[in-house]
Amino acid sequence: MPSSCEVLVLYYSRHGSVAALARQIALGIDQVAGASARLRTVPPVGPLFDSTAQAIPESGPPYAELADLEECQALALGSPVRFGNMAAPMKHFIDSTSPLWLSGALSGKPGAVFSSSSSLHGGQESTLLSMMLPLLHHGMLLLGIPYTEPHLSSTQSGGTPYGATHVAGTQGSTTLTDAEAALAIALGKRLALSALKLAA
Repeated sequence: MPSSCEVLVLYYSRHGSVAALARQIALGIDQVAGASARLRTVPPVGPLFDSTAQAIPESGPPYAELADLEECQALALGSPVRFGNMAAPMKHFIDSTSPLWLSGALSGKPGAVFSSSSSLHGGQESTLLSMMLPLLHHGMLLLGIPYTEPHLSSTQSGGTPYGATHVAGTQGSTTLTDAEAALAIALGKRLALSALKLAA
């Protein structure tokens, strides 16, 4: 196996729930020997198409660049649910990745997705599926969470075979349940291990 493998954890988080999942996924990645997580986010998009936030976020991870996708050996992509779909800022960034599609920069790399919604049946799984589509077009190898993870069968909140999720509730809680956190960590580990095996 290669000596090091960097996994990009790329997300948009409006109120902090998706960021909380991203940190747990990064924790799982960092628990795998030879792997490390690279946390990145994307800026919000305003009502006008070209209206975006300042160039550097005030806190948290930096904004992603296409080079982050090129340089990493795997990708975890996260977004809050917006009417059963990924949020506009993440879609805006994904739509900018055509140069990587043309060059095949992501082809053959493992990818995974994660999300958060305010309600249990708020469109988590359709949002995860919506994020998988551009990854498939990029030629990525998609990973979910297998039922060998016991929390997948016992969770009363977030967590799906399609990817890690969180139910934030109507108050927007960013506190993950034990099951949600464990499944996010498991997804990070699986992504890192798969990237290392593929790189070998």
